[in-house]
This record gives sequence, structure tokens and C-alpha cells, in this order.
Amino acid sequence: MLDILSKIGQLFIIGFPGVEPSQAFLNFLKEEQIGGIILFAENCPTHLVVRDTIQRLNQSFKDSQPFIAIDQEGGRVCRLHGVPAEIRSAEYWGRNNNIEGFREVYERAALFMDSLGINLNLFPVCDLALEKDNICLRDRCYGADPVHVAEFVTTAVETSRANGLLSCLKHFPGLGAARIDPHVQTAEADYDEMIWEQREQIPFKAGIDAGAEFVMTTHMRIPKLDEKVVTVSEKIISKLLRTELSFDGPLITDDLTMKGAESLGTIGERTVAAFNAGHDLLLFGQDFEQSARAYDYFIEAYKRGEVELSRLNTALERVAGIKFKLDSSVLR
Repeated sequence: MLDILSKIGQLFIIGFPGVEPSQAFLNFLKEEQIGGIILFAENCPTHLVVRDTIQRLNQSFKDSQPFIAIDQEGGRVCRLHGVPAEIRSAEYWGRNNNIEGFREVYERAALFMDSLGINLNLFPVCDLALEKDNICLRDRCYGADPVHVAEFVTTAVETSRANGLLSCLKHFPGLGAARIDPHVQTAEADYDEMIWEQREQIPFKAGIDAGAEFVMTTHMRIPKLDEKVVTVSEKIISKLLRTELSFDGPLITDDLTMKGAESLGTIGERTVAAFNAGHDLLLFGQDFEQSARAYDYFIEAYKRGEVELSRLNTALERVAGIKFKLDSSVLR
């Protein structure tokens, strides 16, 4: 049991507040060998600070390279500002149907992020611009036509891989038809499986076929697919992602501290439920105390028998497989 307990930290990606990580945060990374860190705009005042911070973070790890993740989508969702990292929004590129222009500027951005030490961009957005009241996705979608969006998704994944970055498709199984922002409360959409196959599925399939390493869900309910929130829906994850799309890489949650996840219980309860539903990586924002509580709860849940060893081994193998790519420079 001690051996598996020492590996559970690999399932967590966590963030920190402020410009620099606290010593308590660094100690936690080192003691629990956490799987990765996510950077937000607050952590990235200048490119030089980011480079220095990543070097400090990497010093906390001994056995394998951590995921250093960021949301660098373009437009208003850019944690890094200024050239060459900051690019125009997905809406801009899609509206102008400029795939080659997008490829060129994102190639420079990806190469620069890699030079800073970032290895995972939580990008591209596969959602469709279907609902004008969806403030969460404003300017983040390449369009409403799934085939059109799929072309940009493929380009983003291929360009990421060619320039040293892992990519992550989001927000599975498709957030574009929802009105509610999952940062505020649980989102809801009305499509069924037939519509999903003809619409939302297409950009995700394109990204998976192009070699995207990760897929991310979000906190939404789609009653015609399952009454449960997607975050804890084994049915949606198993049937649509693992079976229909044959995706066998790591599935990552959206930030489990978001208000859209609060209906799923305490921070610890929702973490365990998301994992048991089929997520392999558990993502937390900048609230370090909450992520530490979730980690402690998860450890105790395993000891109580609420998390199966087989589920742990599967998730750890998926994570290790991606880290092998990082350690061996397979991405290049």
C-alpha cells in the first residue's frame, strides 16, 4: 500500500496564488510528488518571471518531469502576454478562415512556451459557438460548423506536438450549446447522443485522430445523455469518450474548485467521485489549501476502500505514458 500511496500525487495538477509559489507549496510538491502545476495570469507578470518560476518548480521533483500547464488559447484567455506568446482569439481565426495564419503565429507561441519550460497547453477548445448567451465561451470558439472547427483543432494539435507541447481537447463532450458558465454554476445542455454524433463529436474526433494527449471535461449536465453531471458521469466518459472515440489517454477534470462542481459535494468528495467516474488527472486552480485538502481526502478514501487499486493503476499508467514522452523527447 505504501508504494501506491507514494504515487497518488501524480494524479493531481494544482495551482498557487500570487507571483511566486510559497515555500509550503514547494514543500507539498516535493513531499507528495504532485503530477503537475497550472499557471495563471497572476503567476505570469513577465516572461522572465515565468522562466524563473518554472525552474524553481522543477527543482521540487526527483523522479519524473512534472506537467507545467497553462491556458494559452488566444484572445482573452491568455496567461502569457506580449509577443510571441499572445495570439488572437479562436473566434478571429475562425471568422477569417485563416488556418495558415493561425498555424504560423501559434507555431511561434508554442515554441516560445516550450523555451520557458511549459510542456502542456490546455488547448484547443473544441466547443462550437452555438449559444450567443454563453459568456464562458465568448471568442474562444473557432465557429459553429463542426467541420470548420475540426480543421483548426487538427492544426492546433499538430502544431503543438511539432513544437514540444502536449495538447488538451476541451470541454468534452461539448459545452457550446449551454448558456450557463460552469465557473458560476453547473452548466446544462439539451442535446442527445444522435445530435452529439453529428455535431459536438466531430472536433473532438479530429483532435484525437491528430494525436491530442489529453481530453478535459467540464461541470455540465446533459440530461438526454445522463442525469449526472459529466464530471461524475461514468456513463458519458465510458460510452462516448472511451468507446465511441476510442480515446485511451488521460482524461482531466476542469478545475474542481469551480462553483459548477459544488453540487458534487465537498472538495474531497467531488475529487474522489470524478476519479471514480473515469478521470485520470484532477485539476485545481489557485486555492492551494483546497487542493491539499482534496489530496488528503483522496488518500484516506483509498485507505477506506472507496477507490479501487485497479482504477488507480490504470490512471497512473496513462499519466506515466505521457510523461515518458516528455522525458524521452518523443514529442519532437
